[in-house]
Amino acid sequence: MPRRPIRPIRLRGLRVDYPRRGRSNWRRWVPSWRQVLSGILLGSGALAGLFAVVYASVDIPDENAEARRQGTVYYWADGSQMVSVGAVDRQNVTLADIPDSVENAVIAAENETFYSDSGVSAKGIARAAVSMVEGGETQGGSTITQQYVKNTYLSQEQSATRKLKEFFISLKLSNKQSKEEILQGYLNTSWFGRGAYGIQAAAHAYYGIPAKDLDPSQAALLASLLKGAEQYDPAGGKGNHERAVGRWEWILDRQVETGTMTKAERAAYRKFPEPRQAAKPTSLGGQTGYLVDIANKYIKKRSGLTDKDLFRGGYRVHTTFDKARVGQLERAVRSVRKRDLDPKKRPEDKYVEVGAASVRSDGAVAAVYGGTDAVTHFANNADTAGVPVGSAFKPFVLAAALQHGDGITLDSGYDSEGRLIKDGPYAALPAPPGAGPGQVMVTAPTSLRDALVKSSNATFVLLGKGIGLKKVKELAVSAGLHEASLARLDKSFPLGTSTPSAVRMADAYTAFSNDGMRADPYSVTRMTRDGEVVEGFGKPEPRRAMDASVADDVNNTLGMVAWTRLRRDGKFAAFAGPKAADDLAAGATGEDDRMKSAWFIGHSKGLTTAVTMFRSKPGTPQLLGMQGVGGPDSGRGNVFPLRIWNAYVTGT
Repeated sequence: MPRRPIRPIRLRGLRVDYPRRGRSNWRRWVPSWRQVLSGILLGSGALAGLFAVVYASVDIPDENAEARRQGTVYYWADGSQMVSVGAVDRQNVTLADIPDSVENAVIAAENETFYSDSGVSAKGIARAAVSMVEGGETQGGSTITQQYVKNTYLSQEQSATRKLKEFFISLKLSNKQSKEEILQGYLNTSWFGRGAYGIQAAAHAYYGIPAKDLDPSQAALLASLLKGAEQYDPAGGKGNHERAVGRWEWILDRQVETGTMTKAERAAYRKFPEPRQAAKPTSLGGQTGYLVDIANKYIKKRSGLTDKDLFRGGYRVHTTFDKARVGQLERAVRSVRKRDLDPKKRPEDKYVEVGAASVRSDGAVAAVYGGTDAVTHFANNADTAGVPVGSAFKPFVLAAALQHGDGITLDSGYDSEGRLIKDGPYAALPAPPGAGPGQVMVTAPTSLRDALVKSSNATFVLLGKGIGLKKVKELAVSAGLHEASLARLDKSFPLGTSTPSAVRMADAYTAFSNDGMRADPYSVTRMTRDGEVVEGFGKPEPRRAMDASVADDVNNTLGMVAWTRLRRDGKFAAFAGPKAADDLAAGATGEDDRMKSAWFIGHSKGLTTAVTMFRSKPGTPQLLGMQGVGGPDSGRGNVFPLRIWNAYVTGT
């Protein structure tokens, strides 16, 4: 059967001379150079068309959730970082806050042509394609722009589809954003290990400083981590340390080669910049959680932000908390508990809780003790109402009497019939019937001054009734106690059945030592997000709670109370009196008549500190009795808040 002749290829009326006419054998199948060139041009056009279609169809997506999420950073009063809270430890900064040495080190390590390339690496894409064809893993080799796109817009999956999207989005992004914007975004989204996303968090994690303070040597070490923190963090073992040193040296040398560092500058960095020891992930353990809790409550009150808003993160919260004072207060509580309380020997010492707060005269909360550990003990003992304040409430009753009582002074008092004697000194009471010649009673009426020093319940019940319980309540609220925490107005009201928090009690007592002026307690001085100031913060305006003369009278008496209590406990403190400014000590103990709590609130050296102690069994809403706490000689444990206060203010 004869062969069918081979006909030339036709493309829609266009005759293509292939197989080639006039050629024999195998030569017919070898295309001419014109045909080769035409094929190349046709293929290139098709690829260009396909590229244009794909480029047009791939949009820059919204940032992924992780890229938008930042940690909220809380700072101590001195400006140092206290804690970063959030699902991601990231704190965005601008290029203005990043040294040139950091930029140079990162570019030398990751993408030396960053400022001149189109944002993509054809070699990286080809290498990834070859690896996948061979059955290997997708390779790296991406530009800084591509890495930023992966961090910000895509998932971290290793696939050809993701790599292709990364390529086209990077091209588009390079045409939309400046190189500076891309580099800033990259430095804020990259993973540096130790729980740190972004250069700012990394600087804190490895060197305990902000990014702006990094030197070129430290910058080179952080840049080496971008290759893989799991392999290049020096804390990861000997192998990691060797790899980190080698890459650190290479990055510094590369900067010399690329012209961003001179040989003389390079010679200054021969010693490896050992980072600090790797710490456990930032937590809210110890007192930190209680501090954050107080700050957040204040933030929500002043700014209107919600818990959901705060969860988004990205805030910078500058607090009033004094790091040294917080530590000193915690040590004081621990030392007294260790020395005086032993739950293993005495069942009465079980379930003992302590709360304390230290407030400055302008209302700034300097320190709190909220419990043993915020991670295991959730309730904040320093900022929770519910513990009867007892006799520590009596100074407010005395202040109300001095403020509103017509002619009442510290020398006023009650006779045996309950009649008020406004002006002392008192005459001795007449001798009883049948007494011998010249005999008189030795028990004269007690002045209001002595009644406060001796914590006389009978006197203050009469005083509250005489002046009016409503006026006592009004003065307590004016001093800063929340009305909701005050008890009902019955005859026990002057004895301290109310349950204010330690923070509020400390703040209210500042009125006595500040000539009758006081300000609401505050814990945040400044707050920003993305460089924008969050409104609503600043020092609260001071207000008058009582006349200056009234405050001075109560304060002088509280000085006597503190001195008497310290002597009674065998603690001879070197406090001369209420007008010795540097060694000022004044305060009042508080014991609940139902034996459910013990308090001491006093001020010294510009700080007013409230310490409360009570017993609370988990799962039981009622407080347990304090009888026998600390042993039979301690009564109902009312001496321990005073000991904690004394240890705190004296540093012993």
